[in-house]
Amino acid sequence: MDVAALVQAGATTLVGLMTTQAWTSVSGRFGRLFGRPEAEAELGASRAELLVARADGNEAAAADVEQTWRDRLREVLETDQAAVRELAALLDEVNPGWRGTEGGRAPKVSNLISGGTFNGGVFQGGDFGNITLNQSPHRAQELDAPHEPGTQHP
Repeated sequence: MDVAALVQAGATTLVGLMTTQAWTSVSGRFGRLFGRPEAEAELGASRAELLVARADGNEAAAADVEQTWRDRLREVLETDQAAVRELAALLDEVNPGWRGTEGGRAPKVSNLISGGTFNGGVFQGGDFGNITLNQSPHRAQELDAPHEPGTQHP
């Protein structure tokens, strides 16, 4: 197994999960990968740091958190084959498309929106092409109005 790809996917998934409700169910499993009792506390501190960074729009600080855990994962995975297998199994469960990133292949993406009330558009995907968001309601009505075939929108 390509340890570099596993480290990349592991760190990205780890940090991505830190900002979700799923974190409570997976944090212990990530903590055990590091084989140290204090790892869970360190993950919790990193999560708090990440949440503050994201709330402040500080993407550099968020990237630092991910880099920290990428480095720590690399240290563990280079010396512990059991951790390699454990992380791969965990990623298969929480991020099934991660293996699609190996060898330059694009991962399979599956998105689901459920629950809650959405008072606007919800976009999920990798490439939307040339789109315009946040148009005025008046302009949106103009674009939605029927028009003659072969003519352009105003």
